Amino acid sequence: MPHVLVIEDDEVTAREIALELAAHGISADRVHSGNEGLKAAQEPHYDAITLDLMLPGMDGLSLVKQLRERGISTPVLMISALGDVDERVRGLRAGGDDYLTKPFAPDEMAARIEVLLRRQQPAQTKLRAGDLELDLITHIARRGGRELSLLPTEYRLLEFLMRYPGQVLTRAMIFESVWGLRFDPGTNLIDVHIARLRRKVDAEGEPSLIRTVRGSGYRLG
Repeated sequence: MPHVLVIEDDEVTAREIALELAAHGISADRVHSGNEGLKAAQEPHYDAITLDLMLPGMDGLSLVKQLRERGISTPVLMISALGDVDERVRGLRAGGDDYLTKPFAPDEMAARIEVLLRRQQPAQTKLRAGDLELDLITHIARRGGRELSLLPTEYRLLEFLMRYPGQVLTRAMIFESVWGLRFDPGTNLIDVHIARLRRKVDAEGEPSLIRTVRGSGYRLG
């Protein structure tokens, strides 16, 4: 079972994070200050960390920077009530791996942690989902031996979906990973590209591999 360290000074938020992770089969330990978090995060048995940026004793940016300087590469999901883009950039430069703004949906937080956990898996040169195959070297996609003609954005979108088969990927996660932009809830850009990708992936008579999860996002398989 994956093991996550939750560094959060608000007891209610820390408990909610731990409960949501438990519902996804992920165990969690909680600490409530920056100094406690720095000490605990150096233990080798944690697979990921959720880190509040505003902590007593030591702020989250300083904490994650110290971890990286000490060679600790445990993936970090930074969480903050600050919606400032500069704060997000500063945090990622300090060595964080992803960022979530309060208030957040618990399932969004858990989905991002699951993505960070999967990134720990060994590098692959090919991705497969059923009869769908993506060659990460040649950038060629095939389904049932049939080569798919994908535009660059469609390729990136398919690659992101195939890296996390069976997992619900939220629109915010897709937008940030594929387009590299902060998600705008008013845009239909993702839905348009998903529809185009489906038309190329699913030939007549083939079952659809890209599924819509109402109110959440999309999943492959």
